[in-house]
Amino acid sequence: MAMGLSGGRARGRRGSRRTPMAEINVTPLVDVMLVLLIIFMVTAPLLKAGVPVELPESRAKALSEEKQQITISVSRDGQIYLDDDLVAPGELADRLAGVPPGPDGKPPLVTLRADKAIDWGRAMAVMGELNRAGFTSISLVTTATAQQPAAIGGSGTSQ
Repeated sequence: MAMGLSGGRARGRRGSRRTPMAEINVTPLVDVMLVLLIIFMVTAPLLKAGVPVELPESRAKALSEEKQQITISVSRDGQIYLDDDLVAPGELADRLAGVPPGPDGKPPLVTLRADKAIDWGRAMAVMGELNRAGFTSISLVTTATAQQPAAIGGSGTSQ
């Protein structure tokens, strides 16, 4: 710790008196701020997806985040969400028509998060609506796994 000692200036009328310490130790402040920064960096990507969806597993590489992108989520019960907003049945095409194009005039990238328990036809219907609305760049979101998913691992029975 730093001590506020000065040479002979500390003596006054009453004998020896210490001058007040005018220095602030910023090391603990920096430590706390760095810990908070790390916590926010770790939790920020988890907060982006507001719709609870159990994603299928794959060994695909991670996608890079783009500034202009929209997220379509299909929950376990078949509800469709545009970003975090619930879309009424039959309203997806109208909501997609209202999405503004990116700065380059192209439609934004679409990330599709579909629960692994939904029917494959439901996901294809959503992708068809996206294609019909002009969104041709669609990324399917999965959870990362280090090992090969059991669905293609060959452990199932053959018919």
